[in-house]
Amino acid sequence: MRFFLFRDASPAEGHGRALCPQGSVVCIGAFDGLHLGHRALVGRAVERARALGVAAVALGFEPLPREFFAAAAPPPRLMLPRARIEALRALGCDGVGLLRFNAALAAMDAETFVRTVLVERLRAREVWVGPGFRFGRGRAGDLALLQILGQALGFSAQAIAPVLVDDVPVSSTRIRAALAEGAFAQAARLLGRPYAIGGRVVRGQQLGRTLGFPTANLRYGGKTPPLRGIYATWVHGVGPAPWPSVSSFGTRPTVQGVEPLLEAHLFDFEGDLYGRRIEVEFVAHLRDETTFPDLPALTAQMQRDARQARTLLLQSEPRRARA
Repeated sequence: MRFFLFRDASPAEGHGRALCPQGSVVCIGAFDGLHLGHRALVGRAVERARALGVAAVALGFEPLPREFFAAAAPPPRLMLPRARIEALRALGCDGVGLLRFNAALAAMDAETFVRTVLVERLRAREVWVGPGFRFGRGRAGDLALLQILGQALGFSAQAIAPVLVDDVPVSSTRIRAALAEGAFAQAARLLGRPYAIGGRVVRGQQLGRTLGFPTANLRYGGKTPPLRGIYATWVHGVGPAPWPSVSSFGTRPTVQGVEPLLEAHLFDFEGDLYGRRIEVEFVAHLRDETTFPDLPALTAQMQRDARQARTLLLQSEPRRARA
């Protein structure tokens, strides 16, 4: 399978070689979190691509448009770019394109976007979108415009029906709200799997080691995390089975931290995880992040957190395979 990352969607870029010379079926979306609605959209595109014998392409954006337009206070992000690409590949996409969403793309009119990206670069034969899809300068483009342009340019365009949970459409907004409330079971229903964050373990200040709580640290790529606090978690990727753990996601105010960092303490684990890719699955919210007067007070609370997390995890069944 073949994967690519668009860096630009300018008309000049569009006049390069076709990435899918034999044609493609394209699905377009933010794909933040890859929830049940996204999976239905991708599944339909993959199904149609297989029927037509062409490439299945998922087309998204980086940064997400809502992040670009709210740059001063970017909204929470559910999934980082690498995780999106890997998950889309696992769903059967032959190509994953992340268009750089910048001022030039925001100013591009809808017809130019269609001609430049969908027709010239991807040779789209079908385009699939989600309910209420809008695109182009001022969000002027919609499904009706896609269908009109498709008739002239040689592709068809259709939208999938909304995916409902509790009679309400599944959305990334609902998932972010559930995570903020610590409602992980509800988030899992909307996602189709437990919520998890993956990444490569990096070196931190190693303060936890001196306190008796060594941690595996994951950065969040400069994005705004969808949750903050202390959690009971399972860590995937360190052994044949998920590893019980307690995790902190925040800025570590007691030690004047700034960057949001996910720190997972794996119970009774011995070994070096630096550089390894792991995934932290969230089970339950234990408490909010708090500033403590000194390190002994912080250590005492960490011990209480660990006991509570162990108890909760005894009642929890981890996800056995990565989604």
